[in-house]
Amino acid sequence: MNYRIALLALAWLAGCATSQQQAPVVERAPTGKPAPAKPAKNGVEKDWRPDTYTVKKGDTLYSIGLEHGFDYKDIAQWNNIQPPYVIHIGRQLKLKEPKAPAVAKESTEPVATPLKTEPVIAAKTLDEPPLYTEPKALKEPYSEQAMKAPPPIAPKPAAKPQEKPADTARPEPAKTETAKVEPSADKPTAPTGDDEAIDWSWPVNGKVLTGFNDAASAKGIDIGGNQGQPVLAAAPGKVVYSGSGLRGYGKLVIIKHNKTYLSAYAHNSQILVKEGQEVTKGQKIAEMGSSDTDRVKLHFEIRKLGKPVDPSKYLPSSPGA
Repeated sequence: MNYRIALLALAWLAGCATSQQQAPVVERAPTGKPAPAKPAKNGVEKDWRPDTYTVKKGDTLYSIGLEHGFDYKDIAQWNNIQPPYVIHIGRQLKLKEPKAPAVAKESTEPVATPLKTEPVIAAKTLDEPPLYTEPKALKEPYSEQAMKAPPPIAPKPAAKPQEKPADTARPEPAKTETAKVEPSADKPTAPTGDDEAIDWSWPVNGKVLTGFNDAASAKGIDIGGNQGQPVLAAAPGKVVYSGSGLRGYGKLVIIKHNKTYLSAYAHNSQILVKEGQEVTKGQKIAEMGSSDTDRVKLHFEIRKLGKPVDPSKYLPSSPGA
């Protein structure tokens, strides 16, 4: 009996010891989120355009300028291409303005040049004795009075007036309180951002027929209208192309607004501006038509560094706004 009680007691103690053992601890890595990437400095978009471009089949100098946001005449100048601007497949074009060679600075220090002098030769005649230019020695008659006379004293040269330094010769300016100079209203201010500050307006008043879809090659918007309806510049700038040399655009006008943005106006019936002309916002630049398309409409594009962007994100909510 005592033996069974002892066995039960031992079993009970063993069970208690097992229940008091601690569960294993598993260490886990911290689950904190990684730090977000820092935005680009000043929010300026990086220029994606390469320094060179290799001409492919179907390219023209006009299309390369539009696709990269440059004036085609600038590309022609950088690559020494003359009118009629013929380019060949495989040619590598520079898309950056070449740097001007450094010009050596001219020295501003005066250079001393010795004067050339010619020896003076006296003219001779048959009746005149030769002329000597060196001094002649003179002799005086001997006398005791001459021996006792003191030697002549050479006259002292006249003292030159003492020159004053240039700094001390000038009168000191009167001391006045300096007033704080405010910037002049005529002085231009430095541009800010990356040429984003453009006040865009609608080029025509009409219904949007086709929206922007870069994936479907709809690189702008199509706006309906009437034959001959005025087409207006959406923002001030310089006309860098006017003609019909880009396939699929008909009679086209391209305006360069700044280093970042271009705008294109296609399918016109008549162009009213010429290349190199400066235009203002709202100025009539063309008339609507159906050149190189199936109906009267305006195809309008905005390009940022050559890449098409959605014009609806830049234009006012409605043509009259």
